[in-house]
Amino acid sequence: MSGAPDHGGVAAAGGPRGELAIRTLAMPADTNPAGDIFGGWIMSQMDVAGGISAVARAGGRVVTVSCTDMAFLKPVKVGDVVCVYCDLARIGRTSLTLHVEAWVLRQGQGERIKVTSADFTYVALDERGKPRPLAG
Repeated sequence: MSGAPDHGGVAAAGGPRGELAIRTLAMPADTNPAGDIFGGWIMSQMDVAGGISAVARAGGRVVTVSCTDMAFLKPVKVGDVVCVYCDLARIGRTSLTLHVEAWVLRQGQGERIKVTSADFTYVALDERGKPRPLAG
């Protein structure tokens, strides 16, 4: 999608998988000594996006219980607009797994570039902090 605005939603083949959950700007405070954005910062943004999506899907509080298949594909640079997409991969009785992808627009322009993907699993909790069945 060269030059096209990023409106979220399910994209055509080759684009992001799932719904846009968050969009943020990569800032200098989040860089490593080489000047790239820390992988941990990207992972944190992905967990935030997944958590937002999981709360909506679960109908209440959730906690992250695992992150698997994390793949850092390309560096993120200062000034990149980071867009994180979530897609439901699996749903269980008390847990759900989301496939989460981070894409960037270099300096907020041009084609989207996939930089990271992973699967995050969340468990729904009740008011006592115990696992609860997911909302129907």
